[in-house]
Amino acid sequence: MTREDATTIFERIATLLEMQGDNPFKVRAYRTGAEVVESFSGDIMKLAADNQLSDIKGLGEALRDKLREMATTGRLEFYEKLKAEFPDTIFELFDVQGLGSKKIAALHAALGVASIADLKRACENGAVAKLSGFGAKTVEKILESIAFREQHASEFRLDQVHGLVLEILEALRGHPGVSQAEVCGSFRRGKETVHDLDFLVSTRQPEDVIDFFIKLPAVVDVIAKGPTKASIHATHGVQCDLRAVSSKEFPFALAYFTGSKEHNVAIRQRALSRGWSLNEYAFTAVADHADAAVIPPVHGEADLYRALDLDFIEPELRENTGEIDAAEGGRLPRLIQLENLRGVFHNHTTASDGGGTLREMAEAARGLGLQYLGIADHSKSSFQANGLDENRLLAQVEEIQKLNAEYAEEGFRIFAGSEVDILKDGSLDFSDELMARLDYVVASVHNVFNLPEAEMTKRIIRAIENPQVTMLGHLTGRLLLQRPGYNVNVAAVIDAAAETGTIIELNASAWRLDMDWRWWRLAKEKGVKCSINPDAHSTRGLQDVIFGIKAARKGWLTRDDVINCLPAGEVTKVLQAKRFNATRIGGN
Repeated sequence: MTREDATTIFERIATLLEMQGDNPFKVRAYRTGAEVVESFSGDIMKLAADNQLSDIKGLGEALRDKLREMATTGRLEFYEKLKAEFPDTIFELFDVQGLGSKKIAALHAALGVASIADLKRACENGAVAKLSGFGAKTVEKILESIAFREQHASEFRLDQVHGLVLEILEALRGHPGVSQAEVCGSFRRGKETVHDLDFLVSTRQPEDVIDFFIKLPAVVDVIAKGPTKASIHATHGVQCDLRAVSSKEFPFALAYFTGSKEHNVAIRQRALSRGWSLNEYAFTAVADHADAAVIPPVHGEADLYRALDLDFIEPELRENTGEIDAAEGGRLPRLIQLENLRGVFHNHTTASDGGGTLREMAEAARGLGLQYLGIADHSKSSFQANGLDENRLLAQVEEIQKLNAEYAEEGFRIFAGSEVDILKDGSLDFSDELMARLDYVVASVHNVFNLPEAEMTKRIIRAIENPQVTMLGHLTGRLLLQRPGYNVNVAAVIDAAAETGTIIELNASAWRLDMDWRWWRLAKEKGVKCSINPDAHSTRGLQDVIFGIKAARKGWLTRDDVINCLPAGEVTKVLQAKRFNATRIGGN
């Protein structure tokens, strides 16, 4: 059994126990256990098999025994008995917005609802509306959520496919007959969701590589197989397509299958103006073209662009939104890279709804080579996330100060912040006096998502006009493939951020990637700075910045646009700049 399997089993046990109304501390123990297994840096399944888990924090004796049982037998008897009380499809219901364990348990007990199909029928025939705790408005929201889910049923978030991409690429690159292997398509372009995965290899043994591909461990079933291409369904039902080409064809195929379609059309038109036809295999001279240029050699993807008198266009920019003109004029930005990040903000601990203690989060950040870590646990109005009241927040600030004294010689710093709720009227969950004692404040909307656009926009702008608000969190509140963002005039919020000197977050959680990449060029033009924040709720969650970097690159951002590329000394000044300017203006 893999680490991923064990993580899923612990998470599902917690869910099933919660549905049964079991002890909340027991439920929390399994959720914590899932986070520990998922984020542990070593081979935790081997340690479990060898009965060497005693030194791992967060795993009590009962969970250690269960993890060892999974590692040695490939199953867990306790889980098998527990899940036998519910159909496997029950877990689908947790993807529906507005449904938690208690409501799902009520639906199952009263109406026998065990799947989304059951739930839809029960909503449409009026049965759900008659249940205590539901009603017509709840049913309306449930049906909207189901419709949104159905609309995006064939899409996958980046976190759902990232591991699979790495696994397949590693396998293909390890095959002796493969000289080059890449992932193409929307994944390579950094889109926030993907429909399928496109892989490309260069090889002289295409049939051998195709046979190897369809037998990979991740393969669930084979859709189609030919001498140079194959399609399979892999883990989670993701369709993966493989094409095998020669080394000479590889640069052309890589560009073609990366896309986008609109970018490819524009590139082909540019080739035609030089008297060449361009497809996924080569440049070819167009017959009877009087001014056809000599086709230069193409050994790599950059050579293809160079042949067209263009600077190399990074895959993330290939959406035909001005990148070709910029490449022709030498105006392409030098895009941000993962190694440019010096630290991260907006992270949660066990003080609110996180899975790691303050020290554990700090140690994980240090282990990633970061120079600083910003902690922003929820404020008191987010009661569902165990938000901190004033006293608990001040106690956390004191704890951070003590840890900073301990880390001072090592050059690592923790910034004390808070993710403060933006209330319905645009006021904030904490007083200005309390927020002024923090290093920074992230202001976010966490409730009342159904306001009209004008009212929601006014609400957010009022919040960021407060001099104590350093940055705006997840601007639209969307949850990818689960919940659309609320109605808000993003351009107006960007204008307000520019005017007030408020940083806008690029929430790097694969569930959010919010603010959307399509808005960052406008924000950049207005002078708005970005903070790439993982919104980590566990030590492993800190690594979600890889998704944020993809989105930032897609938004044409450079290291100069992102505050957490600055060293700790400089970023401190940026975090305080808005307050300083407000004080100076007020003093005048």
